[in-house]
Amino acid sequence: MNFVSIDFETANEKRHSPCAVGLVVANEHEIIDEYYSLINPITEFRSYNTYIHGITEDDVADAPTFAELWPTLNKYLMNNLVVAHNASFDMSVIRHTLDYFKLPYPSMDYLCTVKISQRIWPKLTNHKLNTLASHHGIIFEHHHALEDARVAAKVFMKAMEEYPSDSMDTFLEKCNLTKGKIYEHGYTAPKTKSASRNRKIYFK
Repeated sequence: MNFVSIDFETANEKRHSPCAVGLVVANEHEIIDEYYSLINPITEFRSYNTYIHGITEDDVADAPTFAELWPTLNKYLMNNLVVAHNASFDMSVIRHTLDYFKLPYPSMDYLCTVKISQRIWPKLTNHKLNTLASHHGIIFEHHHALEDARVAAKVFMKAMEEYPSDSMDTFLEKCNLTKGKIYEHGYTAPKTKSASRNRKIYFK
């Protein structure tokens, strides 16, 4: 079951200001491929954002714009299952930036590792990426797009180890979750399904 993990960093509070992207292709057993690029957001940087991720306007001066990078990103994302930690943020970056550049949406399914982690490890104090990394003994550089994407991929792999399944649909059924979707002209968010009284709950 191959999937693609993605993470963006942004130059400011606007969702169409990505300044870095990290992508990790993996399956339930191993990481297969990785991709990282800085992005020239063609807009100003806020000091707070730079404080978080360390990327400055000088760093991205010669970097490709999102529109220039999109054909490469689209090859990773189109018709694939995509995961992200706090996926609502990363998916909104994709949608808002595509809207900004007047580019068509890809067709893809996506999942949020926050929601998955809340289902599988409900007793953690929180489900932030650094908390999950610490819980699983993963050392990483937080707020670096590729490192964050790699940790999200590893967390998803750990989740699939907890609930071994012969298909993604079976895994999601165990988690009582549904996939989100991005498609031309719109999107639907991943949802948490209420467990039936007669349905076994798979918390551990």
